[in-house]
Amino acid sequence: MTGSTAQSAAGTGSRSLRRTRPRYGESVIKGLLLTAALVSVATTVGIVVSLIPPAVEFFRTVSVSEFLTGTEWTPLFADKKFGVLPLVGATLVITGIALLIAVPVGLGAAIYLSEYADPRLRKWLKPSLEVLAGIPTVVYGFFALAFITPLLKDILPSGWTPDVRNGLAAGLVMGVMIVPTIASLTEDALSAVPHALREGSFALGSGKRTTSVRVVVPAALSGIVAACVLGISRAVGETMIVLIAAGVSTEFTIRPLGEMETMTAFIARAASGDVPVGSISYNTIFAVGALLFLATFVMNLISIRLVRKYREVYE
Repeated sequence: MTGSTAQSAAGTGSRSLRRTRPRYGESVIKGLLLTAALVSVATTVGIVVSLIPPAVEFFRTVSVSEFLTGTEWTPLFADKKFGVLPLVGATLVITGIALLIAVPVGLGAAIYLSEYADPRLRKWLKPSLEVLAGIPTVVYGFFALAFITPLLKDILPSGWTPDVRNGLAAGLVMGVMIVPTIASLTEDALSAVPHALREGSFALGSGKRTTSVRVVVPAALSGIVAACVLGISRAVGETMIVLIAAGVSTEFTIRPLGEMETMTAFIARAASGDVPVGSISYNTIFAVGALLFLATFVMNLISIRLVRKYREVYE
């Protein structure tokens, strides 16, 4: 009896811990996740492949130096000029205005939600803030045109009267649009900071404000950088707000009170017109799109390096 019990125990102890039968559910989930990853990669490759041939055809006619340094942009006119700086300047100006609004407001909202807000209030406040991200951008554009521009005309001095369509109104509304993106991602990064860091700061006599600004924010800097870069990418790639509210002027200017056209607005305007397929004017759409894609790609590479750098410091 004792011997058989020992043999049974030995047999049980030598039993393998591997699965005795396959789990088909896990295989299906892994296949779906792999498919999602491959679709995203294939989409990026497809975008590059669709941009390269027309862009190469464009640069066979127009030199890269003329394209990148020229200050006159009239590819749809009879007298064609292909200097893209007016579009780049307008994009940078409007994006800069948007970031002046979105980064302080988004960071402040995130710090409040993470460090100060009552859990019950946070439960309602954060989803309410994220609702702004679901508003169609065409609504933001009409809001800028119908409300923000008249408001600017009333509050700005007489010498600073904005045009009916202007970069300032577009930038302000775009800043409001990307606040939820920056605030939500930053709040997630701040909430992920270990509570031990906060407790150690409090134990040393620091107050709530000092702990939040000098301990929690630096510890979450990688996530904050990622949130800001995502907000910048959203602003640079926005189309409907700038198409409706900023205008279509291709004059090279950094004056935000006047009309200006961004790269995305030009692509939308030119692609919806009667431009003959295969013409030099048609290929400008792909040249500008390739420049926009390259700028966003480089910006994301820089952000990844920054995120990894600060993540190594605080892990």
